[in-house]
Amino acid sequence: MFRRRAQRLLRRAIRHEVPPILVQANKMMELGDYAKAASTFHDLAQDAEERIPQRAPSLYIEAGRAAILGGQVKIGVTHLRRGLTLFADQRRFPRMQLLGGRIVHELQERNLYSEAQEIEDLLKGNLPRDDVSAQSAAFHKRPTLPTHCPSCGAAVKPDEVEWLDEVTAECAYCGSPLRHET
Repeated sequence: MFRRRAQRLLRRAIRHEVPPILVQANKMMELGDYAKAASTFHDLAQDAEERIPQRAPSLYIEAGRAAILGGQVKIGVTHLRRGLTLFADQRRFPRMQLLGGRIVHELQERNLYSEAQEIEDLLKGNLPRDDVSAQSAAFHKRPTLPTHCPSCGAAVKPDEVEWLDEVTAECAYCGSPLRHET
């Protein structure tokens, strides 16, 4: 726990500006240009694997989401699998379960039942032996966050962010702090 907090503080201290390409990718998603967004998020994810590994899973998942929305289901599922597997490799199991559940639900809404089953199987295969659902169930009321990251423009899903403290969350894509809008 201490090590993770120290890493976050260090990242915040040396944080660079948000890459303009990330802002562009989020804008492409917003405008429905899913093919370009998928390619851009995938490139960002590959780069993040080397430079900022904790960002890579979310970027792969967004690349997968964009590819599926653009009609490239097989490529999209490949990206989704990569992102969820990276969460497991990083031992971020509650995050993997939370996003994995949302992914399964979205795939089922699109009548992609075999793909949803594939993701469910991946989730089950990557869970640790001890039950992490108890950890994620024990949460308390958090402040309301903005709907989009003010730095990179990514959509913020309050139930899927990682909290830095009681009032500050972290953008999964650029690492910027997110606080309640007043």
